[in-house]
Parts: sequence; C-alpha cells; structure tokens
Amino acid sequence: MHGMSTTSPARIRIEIETRYLPEQSQPEAARYAFAYTVRMSHEGGAPARLLDRHWIITDADGHSEEVRGPGVVGQHPRLEPGESFQYTSGAVLRTPVGQMSGSYGWQTDDDEHFRSPIDGFVLSMPRVLH
Repeated sequence: MHGMSTTSPARIRIEIETRYLPEQSQPEAARYAFAYTVRMSHEGGAPARLLDRHWIITDADGHSEEVRGPGVVGQHPRLEPGESFQYTSGAVLRTPVGQMSGSYGWQTDDDEHFRSPIDGFVLSMPRVLH
C-alpha cells in the first residue's frame, strides 16, 4: 500500500512572481488577468517527477475556484537535487485583487508520492496614483 509519507522524500522549494496583464484585462467587464511565474527547485532528497497541480483561486468577493490537472503547462518535469524548473501560467479574476494557493503532487523514482504545498500569494492590479 502506498500511503503518504509523513516526512517528504524530497525538499522542493517553490518561488512565485506575479504580474498584472493590462492588455488581457477588461476592468469594465470585471475581467482582471494575471500571469504567475513559478520556479521549483529541488533542494535535496530523492529525484521526483511532478504529477499534478491543485490550485485554489479566491477573488476579493470570496469566490473560490479550484483547479486540478496533470502536470504544469503540459509537462511533467523530473527534478534531481540541484535542478530547477520554471514556467509561467495565468489566472483571470473578477476582482482587481485575489489570492492563489495550492500544492503540487510528486512521485519519486521508487514510487513514493508526496505533495509540496504552495503558500498563498496575492494577485493584485497595481494601484493607480493620480
């Protein structure tokens, strides 16, 4: 039986940068588009392949949307210690500010499964100063 191990077989560090996409946004139609770039770095332990992603996207009105799917940007990167993988994706909110959090699911070469949590981060339209 494959259970979730209490100690993760690999240490994966996740860093995220976000930016607002004015050219893809229509504030008058309650459409605010954001890009987020994720960099995942393998900092030690067993080599692991990314299996799936799970996001919770919450807008300023408290509406939450869950996104689950295989891989990221159509890929299932396999990371050895010292390696990293970076990708950019996007999210559209109905409010100018929101938050995303979630986790990635991984599988080691010897079939151990674990998840790496993604702490909540803010998507925010830049404040306009007059």
